Amino acid sequence: MGVPDRLAERMSMAEQHEYLRARFSRRTMIRGGAVTLGAVTGGAFVTGATAQAAVPTEPLSHTEEVDGSLVAPFGRHLAWGNDPRTEITVSWQVPVAVKKPFLRIGAHPWDLSRKIEAEVRTLHTPAGVGASGDHTQYYLHAKLTHLRPGRTYYYGVGHQGFDPAEAHLLGTLGTFTTAPAHKAPFTFTAFGDEGVSYHGLANNSLLLGQNPAFHLHAGDIAYADPAGQGKTADTGFDSRIWDQFLAQTESVAKSVPWMVSYGNHDMEAWYSPNGYGGEEARWNLPDNGPDRKNLPGVYSFVYGNTAVISLDPNDVSFEIPANLGISGGTQTTWFEGRLKTYRAAKDIDFIVVFFHHCAYCTSTAHASEGGVRQEWVPLFEKYQVDLVINGHNHQYERTDVIKNNTVTKKLPIGGTAYPETEGVVYVTAGAAGRSLYAFTAPDSYEGHVNEVDSVASFVNTKDGKVNETVAWSRVRYLNYSFLRVDVTPAPKGHFTTLKVQGIAETGDRIDHFTVARKAK
Repeated sequence: MGVPDRLAERMSMAEQHEYLRARFSRRTMIRGGAVTLGAVTGGAFVTGATAQAAVPTEPLSHTEEVDGSLVAPFGRHLAWGNDPRTEITVSWQVPVAVKKPFLRIGAHPWDLSRKIEAEVRTLHTPAGVGASGDHTQYYLHAKLTHLRPGRTYYYGVGHQGFDPAEAHLLGTLGTFTTAPAHKAPFTFTAFGDEGVSYHGLANNSLLLGQNPAFHLHAGDIAYADPAGQGKTADTGFDSRIWDQFLAQTESVAKSVPWMVSYGNHDMEAWYSPNGYGGEEARWNLPDNGPDRKNLPGVYSFVYGNTAVISLDPNDVSFEIPANLGISGGTQTTWFEGRLKTYRAAKDIDFIVVFFHHCAYCTSTAHASEGGVRQEWVPLFEKYQVDLVINGHNHQYERTDVIKNNTVTKKLPIGGTAYPETEGVVYVTAGAAGRSLYAFTAPDSYEGHVNEVDSVASFVNTKDGKVNETVAWSRVRYLNYSFLRVDVTPAPKGHFTTLKVQGIAETGDRIDHFTVARKAK
């Protein structure tokens, strides 16, 4: 389908989108529905924004006859707002259009009297696009504000004919807990490159057992576009994969905020000039980034004593340049501003940054991204970022402490890094579920250490791949896994810690180290 390969190679994401707008009726690209967000403030409602490039249309005629009592919501997933102490969005999906979708919320499962209207974002994939042409998806969102810090809430999602407050539907309820108002210990988890598979499902099951306060997904979320080049010529695209993905992750994401960052497989050229129109229909992320139009996956939030920043490396990627330079430099400028603010804040100790493409990795597939090294690594070092989490390469790899592209300190399994004086530690956690890649050096992980002096690898630059031999590859594990991080605050002047563990799909620990700095 679509643009011939030779033409698509010369087109930017925006140019490809304009081509498709001419080829397919604009009316069938993205259909917007009701756009009302509910605030938990005495029943008041505030108007929300439609998904990117949304075009309002009438509901499909055949869906008007569906009995709402026969339609069950699925794919529930949570996301923090700008302030995790008081804001969260509950999102879900329905297989067909429903009337008057809503969310109920309360402090107890038997008291769900507060009813909030949901926003509908309707996404249509036109006929002729990939394997799922002429497929419509219905995503619903209820943004909650003015919540109480450190409080557990019960919620249910429904629509006309399906009310979760009814006794026989109480089993469909979910819960979430807002961030505490004060510093307290907490755990979060992270991985990238999940897709739909048994391994993704198994990792999700293990994630839930960690009882995380939130989860970070470092891009390449569902793999509806298996090619990952941001091209309209990628004929394997199947939007229905998203339905499967959201059903797969619901067991965790219905109670654990699922904070995503966008990777190359998340650029879907059919929906908007930047490739993120589909993502904007599916997710409702914090809106405090530098450019909601071009970079909806760039944002930050603070939980306890830890600031978390999500970046979009498609903007700086030399390897996959479909969106290269899309921000015109505004992302990096915003990023430095965030780092400066967080590092100066009296109540923030740690800064964690997560995004897709790796600054440092020795995989035989993608290895390291020179654009990230050029744009952001100097900022990581200048502002003493405590931990950088990536995906892209489908394996687990952890570096020594790095500064100025060299090892400043070897960090063995069980070691401690002090970013205030030593440098930055990078973790590739891209083994969430997709097929695995390879290393040139032998695996080396807890209980199976194989020390090597150097590893042959390469870095993607504007002039192509450049070979390099590196000394910073400390832990390598070629199997499915995820990251667990335990954050422990401390009194002012004492060491507060991030205790980081790599956990295999088997449940075994494959790596652990500590990041420590003096608490403010």
